[in-house]
Amino acid sequence: MSTKQKTILSEVSLSGVGLHTGNTVNMTFKPAPENYGYAFIRVDLEGHPVIAASAEYVVNTQRGTNLEKNGVQIQTSEHVLAAAVGLGIDNLIIEIDASEPPIMDGSSKFFVEALESAGLQEQSAEVEEYVVKEIISYRDESTGSEIILMPSDKYEVTTMVDFGTKILGTQNATLHHISDFKEEIAAARTFSFLHEIEMLLENDLIKGGDLNNAIVYVDKELSEATMSKLKSAFKKDNIAVKPNGILDNLTLHWANEAARHKLLDVIGDLALAGIRIRGKVIANKPGHLVNTQFAKKLAKIIKMEKRNNVPQYDLNQPPLMDIHQIMNILPHRPPFLLVDRILELSDNHVVGMKNVTMNENFFVGHFPGAPVMPGVLQVEAMAQCGGILVLSTVPDPENYLTYFMKMDNVKFKQKVLPGDTLIFKCELISPMRRGICHMQAYGYANGKLVVEAELMAQIAKKQ
Repeated sequence: MSTKQKTILSEVSLSGVGLHTGNTVNMTFKPAPENYGYAFIRVDLEGHPVIAASAEYVVNTQRGTNLEKNGVQIQTSEHVLAAAVGLGIDNLIIEIDASEPPIMDGSSKFFVEALESAGLQEQSAEVEEYVVKEIISYRDESTGSEIILMPSDKYEVTTMVDFGTKILGTQNATLHHISDFKEEIAAARTFSFLHEIEMLLENDLIKGGDLNNAIVYVDKELSEATMSKLKSAFKKDNIAVKPNGILDNLTLHWANEAARHKLLDVIGDLALAGIRIRGKVIANKPGHLVNTQFAKKLAKIIKMEKRNNVPQYDLNQPPLMDIHQIMNILPHRPPFLLVDRILELSDNHVVGMKNVTMNENFFVGHFPGAPVMPGVLQVEAMAQCGGILVLSTVPDPENYLTYFMKMDNVKFKQKVLPGDTLIFKCELISPMRRGICHMQAYGYANGKLVVEAELMAQIAKKQ
């Protein structure tokens, strides 16, 4: 059963204090177009730089998952991302006027409430989902932390934590259905141990902390000096330790709230893989480092599988477009027309085909004793295929020309020889704007990937 992508219906804002800076932060959630994913926009900086929520931008994981692109940072991204995943939102713009989202109460609860108040809107594009077919794992040998992802008919997460202390020993938490995130996980607050709080206070690293946005487990004797520091930092006249070993002024929502918050972090961090997951996650002693390392590994596996996912088509069936229909759209003509058929076409992708024959003009001079299709012509063929996608967006394609603007990450994997049938697949990386198309293109032959490239082109009316 197909599932449609979702974004929010209208924009919504909220404000709070940044945990590490102590400054007021304003954040606005805005609807995003199809296939956009999640991205933060720093509206306090010139040019409003965009940082996509991607594992490739993780720079450090101390006290949260911190992203950086071109010197622009987003700190502690995980609670916001977990809220989006938990509500089944696929595309979301997160505008923020500081480097970190507001800490609120240390959970995802307020983000979930804000997003729900904006309403959810179904979009026309299908959800892209990574279906786990075999076990994927990552282990940090230095800490013993490990994440395992195994096949399942839905996305479910189990966390197992063991801090080796009497006050907070072994805890487990499980989310069987992501739809239960709001009720079972969203309100689980972040936590810390007293010795960590002392270190952070001494280094002036939690200016926005108070006893309402973090559970503090007291794992050592509370001295008068420490008590005085805490009173000052948290602006409290009195601080005491409750019978369950946490500082007062907070009541646990669940006995295993720490494990539930770790589960929340796992969901937020794995959002950086950039795709919905259908599989079961088991996280033993999870933390932001192991979570994001696993997200990077998963993203790499997904990219590899997607790249090697050779489209399967019955070439004996009538094509969507034959050579005559292609020539009605593209200005190219033999011998420089390098697409024979269009097999599939939608708003965001196109699949085409070329039969490579011995009588191609370029074989006359290109290694005539050992003919190989030139790589530049493979790229040109993919671009022509992509040109069909771009030109299909205008009512009179015969009056337009398509021009290359850029090509990146071009890789040639296998030789293309006479007798090969090339299948091209081009997919939009971002929505087309002002006639500019940015797409990922792949070429396959003999069941293997032979060429790939990121292409950017623009259509312009004939003069």
